[in-house]
Amino acid sequence: MLYVGSLIAILAISNSGCICFLLNTNDEYQVWLTTGDMTKKLNREPSCMVTNNHHGYSVWVDRNKRRQTIDGFGAALSNSAAYVLFHSPNRHVIMRDLFGTDENQLGVSYLRLVMGASDLMAVDAYTYDDLANSRDTDFNMSHFTIQKDKDFVIPVLKEALVINPSLTILASPWSSPAWMKMSHKLFGGDFNNGQQYMNAYALYFVKFIEAYQTEGIHIDAITIQNEPLLSRDDYPTMNMNLDVTKAFIRDHIGPMFRKRNINTKILVWDFNWSGAWFPEALVNDGAVKQYIGGVAWHGYDGRHDAPDAFHTKHPDVDNYFTEFSGGGWDGGNFSALLTSFTRLIFIGQTKSWSKNVLLWNLALDEHNGPHYHVGGCGNCRGVITVPSGGGYSKNVEYYAMGHMSRFVKPGAVRLETNNFGWDELQAVAFVNLDGTTVIVVQNPNTSRPASFSLDIDAKHYQYNNLPPQSVVTFVK
Repeated sequence: MLYVGSLIAILAISNSGCICFLLNTNDEYQVWLTTGDMTKKLNREPSCMVTNNHHGYSVWVDRNKRRQTIDGFGAALSNSAAYVLFHSPNRHVIMRDLFGTDENQLGVSYLRLVMGASDLMAVDAYTYDDLANSRDTDFNMSHFTIQKDKDFVIPVLKEALVINPSLTILASPWSSPAWMKMSHKLFGGDFNNGQQYMNAYALYFVKFIEAYQTEGIHIDAITIQNEPLLSRDDYPTMNMNLDVTKAFIRDHIGPMFRKRNINTKILVWDFNWSGAWFPEALVNDGAVKQYIGGVAWHGYDGRHDAPDAFHTKHPDVDNYFTEFSGGGWDGGNFSALLTSFTRLIFIGQTKSWSKNVLLWNLALDEHNGPHYHVGGCGNCRGVITVPSGGGYSKNVEYYAMGHMSRFVKPGAVRLETNNFGWDELQAVAFVNLDGTTVIVVQNPNTSRPASFSLDIDAKHYQYNNLPPQSVVTFVK
């Protein structure tokens, strides 16, 4: 029997979602759902209200245990990504979808900018100080120029910044100019560790940061070298071993940044979870560590919780996740990929103390390119696909990212949540600067739905039958 002025009990019934006895119709979490069977993709669902009828898993969130601050979510703006975005007849629509911060937009808040060339190129590979004869030298950077970036990379960045002025940009080189390398080639080889070359390369970074600042684009962080232990002869890569990296940071780029009052963070490693020994050696050297702003990780090899173990040893060193890609090798199964991207990358890395989560290419064409005169990854998949004839499609990466990037804003703080088994619920929670709470829950199990209550602020919010291999985001 219902009485005016008393708490009202209402039973809401559906196959899945928030099935609960309502205690206060103003106390609710908004809900967005993506299902492994693709019937729902970031769909807005009925709100989840506070209840006294809770069962299943208990996903608890402790507001008093605040973890790392989140800088943002996004992907890399490779040369190819910038090219397909810039030349699309739907460019402005796509850009608003990617960088807009409205409820139905992706909300990319962090970009990784390729400094010059990588294995995803729409033009011939280049750096910012190329010489006609790679055996010549230019220690003073008199030939330095970012002119080629002005063709389409910088215009795309500027448009993104108009849409989202708080966008954070990290820049990473795949190679120094060829004349700075022992091989004198852009594709593969070792960095020349002579003092003049290391000083020139430090100046190269300074010139890059200053040139971009002149364009109105602030570079928040750089990595010293993308995948520093990888050398390939079919696309720009460069070996930069541990001793060379130490000397470069300690004696050259670190002091030069400090002397010139450059506040751009210096991140190290920028390679796989399996290589934690490399950043360990760097941060264990105090003369090097003083210049290090964090460690960047890739997710192609090793345990996904390696950054968590690193944080346990070095709680004063920030972690960043800077690259992971899907592609032709992964089978393209939406439910399996949604599961792996969410469990290992978006939930996995934020729970392992990463301040950001970045995928590889933000956008590629229908051939997973362009690939102009370079080898490397010929079947990497972008977050979106932008065919040359117009239009665009959202790949599984879009939806996995969107469950966080739409709702978790820069400056948010991760809150402690409990853990379950590998094939049981995965959950992570955040509080934004405006006080809104975001909780992302995944059911990675391949066959069983999962019911659970969100237990937070001494209240319970019941969600029933989250389908297998599905993800749900709660916002209040």
